[in-house]
Amino acid sequence: MARRRAVGHEAAGNVQSEKNKAQSAEAPVSIKQQQLKTSCWTTVMFLGKILLLVIFIPPFLNYASLQREEQELRPRDAQLIDIGLGQKINLICKGQGQPVVLLDAPTGMSSDIWHQVQESVSRNTKVCAYDRAGLGFSRRAPQNDTTGMEKVWRLSTTGRMVDDFHRLVTAAEIATPFILVGAELGALNARFYTHIYDVQVSDLVLINPIPEDIFEEETWQQYWYTNLVPSLQMMQFSAATGVSRLLLILRLLEPSFGGDDFSGEVLQRQKYLLSNPAHQSSAVDEHYFLNESASQVREISKFKLLSSRISLSVFIGDSFDEQLPAPLNRVFADVQRECLKRAYPQAKLVRIQGADRHMISKKASSKTKTSSLS
Repeated sequence: MARRRAVGHEAAGNVQSEKNKAQSAEAPVSIKQQQLKTSCWTTVMFLGKILLLVIFIPPFLNYASLQREEQELRPRDAQLIDIGLGQKINLICKGQGQPVVLLDAPTGMSSDIWHQVQESVSRNTKVCAYDRAGLGFSRRAPQNDTTGMEKVWRLSTTGRMVDDFHRLVTAAEIATPFILVGAELGALNARFYTHIYDVQVSDLVLINPIPEDIFEEETWQQYWYTNLVPSLQMMQFSAATGVSRLLLILRLLEPSFGGDDFSGEVLQRQKYLLSNPAHQSSAVDEHYFLNESASQVREISKFKLLSSRISLSVFIGDSFDEQLPAPLNRVFADVQRECLKRAYPQAKLVRIQGADRHMISKKASSKTKTSSLS
Protein backbone atom coordinates (compact mmCIF):
# COMPACT_ATOMS: atom_id res chain seq x y z
CA MET A 1 0.00 0.00 0.00
CA ALA A 2 2.82 2.35 0.94
CA ARG A 3 4.51 1.53 -2.33
CA ARG A 4 1.39 2.41 -4.31
CA ARG A 5 1.17 5.75 -2.50
CA ALA A 6 4.76 6.48 -3.32
CA VAL A 7 4.17 5.71 -6.97
CA GLY A 8 1.08 7.96 -6.93
CA HIS A 9 2.98 10.83 -5.38
CA GLU A 10 5.75 10.39 -7.90
CA ALA A 11 3.26 10.48 -10.82
CA ALA A 12 1.59 13.57 -9.39
CA GLY A 13 4.97 15.21 -9.01
CA ASN A 14 5.79 14.43 -12.61
CA VAL A 15 2.51 15.94 -13.81
CA GLN A 16 3.09 19.07 -11.74
CA SER A 17 6.61 19.30 -13.06
CA GLU A 18 5.35 19.05 -16.63
CA LYS A 19 2.80 21.83 -15.94
CA ASN A 20 5.49 24.03 -14.48
CA LYS A 21 7.67 23.43 -17.52
CA ALA A 22 4.75 24.25 -19.86
CA GLN A 23 3.97 27.42 -17.94
CA SER A 24 7.64 28.39 -18.01
CA ALA A 25 7.67 27.89 -21.81
CA GLU A 26 4.44 29.85 -22.30
CA ALA A 27 5.56 32.81 -20.17
CA PRO A 28 8.06 34.26 -22.68
CA VAL A 29 5.50 33.86 -25.49
CA SER A 30 2.85 35.73 -23.45
CA ILE A 31 5.30 38.51 -22.60
CA LYS A 32 6.25 38.85 -26.26
CA GLN A 33 2.57 39.09 -27.26
CA GLN A 34 1.94 41.80 -24.69
CA GLN A 35 5.01 43.68 -25.83
CA LEU A 36 3.82 43.39 -29.45
CA LYS A 37 0.34 44.65 -28.55
CA THR A 38 1.85 47.56 -26.61
CA SER A 39 4.12 48.40 -29.51
CA CYS A 40 1.23 48.32 -32.00
CA TRP A 41 -0.92 50.51 -29.77
CA THR A 42 1.94 52.99 -29.33
CA THR A 43 2.35 53.16 -33.11
CA VAL A 44 -1.39 53.70 -33.61
CA MET A 45 -1.39 56.47 -31.01
CA PHE A 46 1.61 58.11 -32.64
CA LEU A 47 0.02 57.98 -36.10
CA GLY A 48 -3.23 59.29 -34.64
CA LYS A 49 -1.45 62.28 -33.16
CA ILE A 50 0.22 62.99 -36.51
CA LEU A 51 -3.16 62.71 -38.25
CA LEU A 52 -4.73 65.14 -35.78
CA LEU A 53 -1.88 67.57 -36.36
CA VAL A 54 -2.31 67.28 -40.14
CA ILE A 55 -6.07 67.83 -39.83
CA PHE A 56 -6.13 70.67 -37.31
CA ILE A 57 -2.83 72.55 -37.55
CA PRO A 58 -3.06 73.77 -41.20
CA PRO A 59 -6.58 75.25 -40.80
CA PHE A 60 -5.56 76.88 -37.50
CA LEU A 61 -2.39 78.40 -38.96
CA ASN A 62 -4.29 79.49 -42.07
CA TYR A 63 -6.95 81.22 -39.96
CA ALA A 64 -4.29 83.03 -37.91
CA SER A 65 -2.53 84.16 -41.10
CA LEU A 66 -5.79 85.39 -42.63
CA GLN A 67 -6.48 87.60 -39.60
CA ARG A 68 -3.09 89.26 -39.96
CA GLU A 69 -3.16 89.52 -43.77
CA GLU A 70 -6.62 91.09 -43.83
CA GLN A 71 -5.17 94.21 -42.23
CA GLU A 72 -1.85 94.16 -44.06
CA LEU A 73 -3.18 93.55 -47.58
CA ARG A 74 -6.26 95.79 -47.58
CA PRO A 75 -5.72 98.38 -50.37
CA ARG A 76 -4.41 101.64 -48.91
CA ASP A 77 -6.81 103.76 -50.96
CA ALA A 78 -9.84 101.58 -50.18
CA GLN A 79 -12.84 102.70 -48.16
CA LEU A 80 -15.22 100.48 -46.21
CA ILE A 81 -18.59 102.03 -46.97
CA ASP A 82 -21.39 101.31 -44.50
CA ILE A 83 -24.46 100.57 -46.65
CA GLY A 84 -26.69 99.79 -43.67
CA LEU A 85 -27.65 96.76 -41.58
CA GLY A 86 -24.05 96.36 -40.43
CA GLN A 87 -22.87 95.59 -43.95
CA LYS A 88 -19.72 97.28 -45.27
CA ILE A 89 -18.60 97.24 -48.90
CA ASN A 90 -14.99 97.69 -49.99
CA LEU A 91 -14.74 100.57 -52.49
CA ILE A 92 -11.57 101.69 -54.27
CA CYS A 93 -11.65 105.01 -56.15
CA LYS A 94 -8.82 106.61 -58.11
CA GLY A 95 -8.46 109.81 -60.10
CA GLN A 96 -10.60 112.93 -60.26
CA GLY A 97 -13.28 114.26 -62.56
CA GLN A 98 -16.66 113.43 -64.06
CA PRO A 99 -18.39 111.40 -65.27
CA VAL A 100 -17.38 108.82 -62.71
CA VAL A 101 -16.71 105.31 -64.06
CA LEU A 102 -17.99 102.42 -61.92
CA LEU A 103 -16.63 98.89 -62.46
CA ASP A 104 -18.39 95.60 -61.60
CA ALA A 105 -16.14 92.51 -61.70
CA PRO A 106 -16.61 89.14 -63.43
CA THR A 107 -18.15 86.15 -61.67
CA GLY A 108 -16.50 85.30 -58.35
CA MET A 109 -13.71 87.86 -58.69
CA SER A 110 -12.61 90.77 -56.52
CA SER A 111 -12.03 94.36 -57.61
CA ASP A 112 -8.32 93.59 -58.17
CA ILE A 113 -9.23 92.29 -61.63
CA TRP A 114 -9.73 95.96 -62.64
CA HIS A 115 -6.27 97.04 -61.46
CA GLN A 116 -4.87 97.84 -64.92
CA VAL A 117 -8.13 99.42 -66.12
CA GLN A 118 -8.28 101.67 -63.07
CA GLU A 119 -4.68 102.78 -63.46
CA SER A 120 -5.34 103.73 -67.08
CA VAL A 121 -8.76 105.38 -66.74
CA SER A 122 -7.82 107.32 -63.56
CA ARG A 123 -5.54 109.54 -65.66
CA ASN A 124 -8.65 111.10 -67.22
CA THR A 125 -11.45 110.84 -64.66
CA LYS A 126 -12.54 109.30 -61.37
CA VAL A 127 -12.93 105.52 -61.55
CA CYS A 128 -14.24 103.24 -58.78
CA ALA A 129 -14.28 99.47 -58.35
CA TYR A 130 -15.86 97.54 -55.50
CA ASP A 131 -15.99 94.05 -53.99
CA ARG A 132 -19.42 92.48 -54.04
CA ALA A 133 -20.73 91.18 -50.70
CA GLY A 134 -18.65 88.25 -49.51
CA LEU A 135 -15.85 88.79 -52.01
CA GLY A 136 -12.49 90.45 -51.38
CA PHE A 137 -12.70 92.71 -48.36
CA SER A 138 -16.49 93.14 -48.36
CA ARG A 139 -18.59 91.18 -45.94
CA ARG A 140 -22.04 89.73 -46.27
CA ALA A 141 -24.81 91.19 -44.14
CA PRO A 142 -25.22 89.50 -40.73
CA GLN A 143 -27.61 86.58 -41.05
CA ASN A 144 -30.24 88.05 -38.75
CA ASP A 145 -30.33 91.41 -40.55
CA THR A 146 -32.40 91.90 -43.66
CA THR A 147 -33.54 94.45 -46.22
CA GLY A 148 -36.52 92.31 -47.16
CA MET A 149 -34.90 91.60 -50.52
CA GLU A 150 -34.28 87.94 -49.68
CA LYS A 151 -38.05 87.41 -50.03
CA VAL A 152 -37.72 88.42 -53.68
CA TRP A 153 -34.10 87.68 -54.65
CA ARG A 154 -31.82 85.03 -53.21
CA LEU A 155 -28.39 85.87 -51.76
CA SER A 156 -25.61 85.96 -54.39
CA THR A 157 -28.03 86.65 -57.24
CA THR A 158 -28.18 89.76 -59.40
CA GLY A 159 -31.27 91.21 -57.67
CA ARG A 160 -29.56 91.27 -54.27
CA MET A 161 -26.28 92.52 -55.72
CA VAL A 162 -28.04 95.41 -57.45
CA ASP A 163 -29.77 96.32 -54.20
CA ASP A 164 -26.36 96.38 -52.46
CA PHE A 165 -24.87 98.41 -55.31
CA HIS A 166 -27.65 101.01 -55.19
CA ARG A 167 -27.16 101.48 -51.44
CA LEU A 168 -23.40 101.77 -52.07
CA VAL A 169 -23.86 104.50 -54.68
CA THR A 170 -26.09 106.41 -52.28
CA ALA A 171 -23.88 105.97 -49.18
CA ALA A 172 -20.64 106.83 -51.04
CA GLU A 173 -22.31 109.89 -52.61
CA ILE A 174 -21.11 109.00 -56.09
CA ALA A 175 -21.92 111.71 -58.63
CA THR A 176 -24.55 110.82 -61.22
CA PRO A 177 -25.02 110.15 -64.04
CA PHE A 178 -22.04 107.79 -64.21
CA ILE A 179 -20.59 105.31 -66.70
CA LEU A 180 -21.34 101.75 -65.60
CA VAL A 181 -19.01 98.95 -66.74
CA GLY A 182 -19.65 95.27 -66.03
CA ALA A 183 -18.00 92.00 -67.06
CA GLU A 184 -19.71 88.57 -67.12
CA LEU A 185 -21.88 88.49 -63.96
CA GLY A 186 -20.96 92.16 -63.50
CA ALA A 187 -22.52 92.76 -66.92
CA LEU A 188 -25.77 91.11 -65.79
CA ASN A 189 -25.74 93.35 -62.70
CA ALA A 190 -25.02 96.44 -64.80
CA ARG A 191 -27.88 95.64 -67.16
CA PHE A 192 -30.31 95.07 -64.27
CA TYR A 193 -29.25 98.29 -62.55
CA THR A 194 -29.48 100.40 -65.71
CA HIS A 195 -32.95 99.15 -66.56
CA ILE A 196 -34.21 100.17 -63.10
CA TYR A 197 -32.13 103.27 -62.30
CA ASP A 198 -31.70 104.60 -65.82
CA VAL A 199 -31.49 108.26 -64.74
CA GLN A 200 -28.27 107.48 -62.84
CA VAL A 201 -26.46 105.97 -65.83
CA SER A 202 -25.21 107.87 -68.89
CA ASP A 203 -23.29 105.04 -70.58
CA LEU A 204 -23.43 101.27 -70.22
CA VAL A 205 -20.41 99.15 -71.14
CA LEU A 206 -20.71 95.35 -71.20
CA ILE A 207 -17.57 93.18 -71.38
CA ASN A 208 -18.04 89.55 -72.41
CA PRO A 209 -21.63 89.61 -71.08
CA ILE A 210 -23.28 86.37 -69.93
CA PRO A 211 -26.33 85.83 -72.18
CA GLU A 212 -29.50 85.29 -70.18
CA ASP A 213 -30.49 82.21 -72.22
CA ILE A 214 -27.17 80.36 -72.01
CA PHE A 215 -28.38 77.85 -69.39
CA GLU A 216 -31.12 76.68 -71.71
CA GLU A 217 -28.35 74.98 -73.66
CA GLU A 218 -27.87 71.50 -72.18
CA THR A 219 -24.18 71.26 -73.09
CA TRP A 220 -23.42 74.54 -71.35
CA GLN A 221 -25.46 73.69 -68.28
CA GLN A 222 -23.69 70.35 -68.00
CA TYR A 223 -20.27 71.99 -68.26
CA TRP A 224 -21.16 74.64 -65.68
CA TYR A 225 -22.70 72.41 -63.02
CA THR A 226 -20.76 69.16 -63.48
CA ASN A 227 -17.30 70.60 -64.19
CA LEU A 228 -16.86 74.23 -63.21
CA VAL A 229 -18.90 74.49 -60.01
CA PRO A 230 -17.53 71.25 -58.46
CA SER A 231 -13.97 72.43 -59.15
CA LEU A 232 -14.75 75.69 -57.35
CA GLN A 233 -16.25 73.77 -54.44
CA MET A 234 -12.99 71.84 -54.17
CA MET A 235 -11.13 75.17 -54.04
CA GLN A 236 -13.42 76.25 -51.21
CA PHE A 237 -12.72 73.02 -49.29
CA SER A 238 -9.00 73.41 -49.96
CA ALA A 239 -9.06 76.94 -48.55
CA ALA A 240 -11.04 75.87 -45.47
CA THR A 241 -8.59 73.09 -44.63
CA GLY A 242 -5.50 75.21 -45.16
CA VAL A 243 -4.37 73.10 -48.12
CA SER A 244 -4.50 76.05 -50.53
CA ARG A 245 -1.96 77.97 -48.46
CA LEU A 246 0.35 74.95 -48.42
CA LEU A 247 0.01 74.59 -52.21
CA LEU A 248 0.77 78.29 -52.66
CA ILE A 249 3.89 77.97 -50.51
CA LEU A 250 5.01 75.00 -52.61
CA ARG A 251 4.12 76.94 -55.79
CA LEU A 252 1.74 74.22 -56.88
CA LEU A 253 -1.11 76.76 -56.98
CA GLU A 254 -1.05 80.17 -58.63
CA PRO A 255 -3.56 83.07 -58.80
CA SER A 256 -5.82 83.13 -61.86
CA PHE A 257 -4.21 86.35 -63.07
CA GLY A 258 -0.91 88.08 -62.52
CA GLY A 259 2.38 88.80 -64.23
CA ASP A 260 4.56 91.86 -64.65
CA ASP A 261 1.53 94.10 -65.22
CA PHE A 262 0.36 93.59 -61.62
CA SER A 263 2.12 94.81 -58.50
CA GLY A 264 3.46 92.44 -55.87
CA GLU A 265 0.79 93.70 -53.48
CA VAL A 266 -2.01 92.71 -55.87
CA LEU A 267 -0.50 89.25 -56.34
CA GLN A 268 -0.18 88.78 -52.57
CA ARG A 269 -3.78 89.83 -52.20
CA GLN A 270 -4.86 87.20 -54.73
CA LYS A 271 -2.98 84.52 -52.79
CA TYR A 272 -4.72 85.70 -49.63
CA LEU A 273 -8.11 85.34 -51.34
CA LEU A 274 -7.25 81.86 -52.61
CA SER A 275 -6.64 80.87 -48.97
CA ASN A 276 -9.75 82.64 -47.69
CA PRO A 277 -12.73 80.24 -47.35
CA ALA A 278 -15.21 83.13 -46.99
CA HIS A 279 -14.18 84.58 -50.36
CA GLN A 280 -14.16 81.14 -52.00
CA SER A 281 -17.61 80.37 -50.59
CA SER A 282 -19.06 83.54 -52.13
CA ALA A 283 -17.35 82.76 -55.43
CA VAL A 284 -19.00 79.33 -55.45
CA ASP A 285 -22.40 80.86 -54.69
CA GLU A 286 -22.12 83.40 -57.51
CA HIS A 287 -21.37 80.64 -60.00
CA TYR A 288 -24.00 78.29 -58.60
CA PHE A 289 -26.79 80.88 -58.77
CA LEU A 290 -25.72 82.40 -62.10
CA ASN A 291 -28.63 80.68 -63.82
CA GLU A 292 -31.01 82.46 -61.44
CA SER A 293 -29.25 85.78 -61.99
CA ALA A 294 -29.60 85.39 -65.75
CA SER A 295 -33.30 84.65 -65.33
CA GLN A 296 -33.77 87.80 -63.22
CA VAL A 297 -32.16 89.95 -65.92
CA ARG A 298 -34.38 88.34 -68.58
CA GLU A 299 -37.49 89.25 -66.60
CA ILE A 300 -36.45 92.81 -65.80
CA SER A 301 -35.57 93.42 -69.48
CA LYS A 302 -39.15 92.50 -70.40
CA PHE A 303 -40.61 94.58 -67.59
CA LYS A 304 -38.73 97.79 -68.42
CA LEU A 305 -36.87 98.54 -71.64
CA LEU A 306 -33.49 100.25 -71.65
CA SER A 307 -33.75 104.03 -72.05
CA SER A 308 -32.93 105.18 -75.58
CA ARG A 309 -30.75 108.01 -74.26
CA ILE A 310 -28.20 105.59 -72.75
CA SER A 311 -25.17 104.84 -74.89
CA LEU A 312 -24.45 101.11 -74.98
CA SER A 313 -21.19 99.43 -75.99
CA VAL A 314 -20.43 95.69 -75.91
CA PHE A 315 -16.89 94.26 -75.94
CA ILE A 316 -16.42 90.59 -76.81
CA GLY A 317 -13.48 88.36 -77.68
CA ASP A 318 -13.06 85.49 -80.10
CA SER A 319 -14.23 83.00 -77.45
CA PHE A 320 -15.61 82.79 -73.93
CA ASP A 321 -12.51 80.95 -72.70
CA GLU A 322 -9.78 79.74 -75.03
CA GLN A 323 -9.14 76.77 -72.71
CA LEU A 324 -12.65 75.39 -73.29
CA PRO A 325 -13.46 72.95 -76.11
CA ALA A 326 -14.38 74.71 -79.37
CA PRO A 327 -18.01 73.40 -79.36
CA LEU A 328 -18.68 75.02 -75.98
CA ASN A 329 -17.23 78.34 -77.14
CA ARG A 330 -19.40 78.19 -80.27
CA VAL A 331 -22.52 77.55 -78.18
CA PHE A 332 -21.71 80.53 -75.97
CA ALA A 333 -20.98 82.83 -78.95
CA ASP A 334 -24.18 81.86 -80.77
CA VAL A 335 -26.42 82.40 -77.74
CA GLN A 336 -24.64 85.63 -76.83
CA ARG A 337 -25.08 87.04 -80.32
CA GLU A 338 -28.80 86.19 -80.43
CA CYS A 339 -29.51 87.57 -76.95
CA LEU A 340 -27.69 90.86 -77.64
CA LYS A 341 -29.39 91.27 -81.00
CA ARG A 342 -32.81 90.72 -79.43
CA ALA A 343 -32.30 92.86 -76.31
CA TYR A 344 -30.03 95.65 -77.58
CA PRO A 345 -30.07 95.98 -81.39
CA GLN A 346 -28.79 99.56 -81.03
CA ALA A 347 -25.58 98.54 -79.21
CA LYS A 348 -22.13 99.20 -80.64
CA LEU A 349 -20.31 95.88 -80.80
CA VAL A 350 -16.51 95.84 -80.42
CA ARG A 351 -14.72 92.54 -81.08
CA ILE A 352 -11.18 92.24 -79.72
CA GLN A 353 -9.20 89.71 -81.72
CA GLY A 354 -7.33 87.08 -79.75
CA ALA A 355 -9.20 87.86 -76.51
CA ASP A 356 -11.44 85.81 -74.26
CA ARG A 357 -12.95 86.24 -70.77
CA HIS A 358 -9.48 87.18 -69.46
CA MET A 359 -9.28 90.29 -71.63
CA ILE A 360 -9.49 92.55 -68.57
CA SER A 361 -6.36 91.17 -66.95
CA LYS A 362 -4.42 90.35 -70.10
CA LYS A 363 -3.16 92.63 -72.81
CA ALA A 364 -5.34 91.78 -75.78
CA SER A 365 -4.44 92.35 -79.40
CA SER A 366 -4.73 95.94 -80.55
CA LYS A 367 -6.77 94.75 -83.52
CA THR A 368 -10.47 95.44 -82.98
CA LYS A 369 -13.51 95.25 -85.17
CA THR A 370 -16.45 97.55 -84.54
CA SER A 371 -19.92 96.78 -85.84
CA SER A 372 -23.61 97.19 -85.09
CA LEU A 373 -25.93 94.46 -83.88
CA SER A 374 -28.84 95.81 -85.89
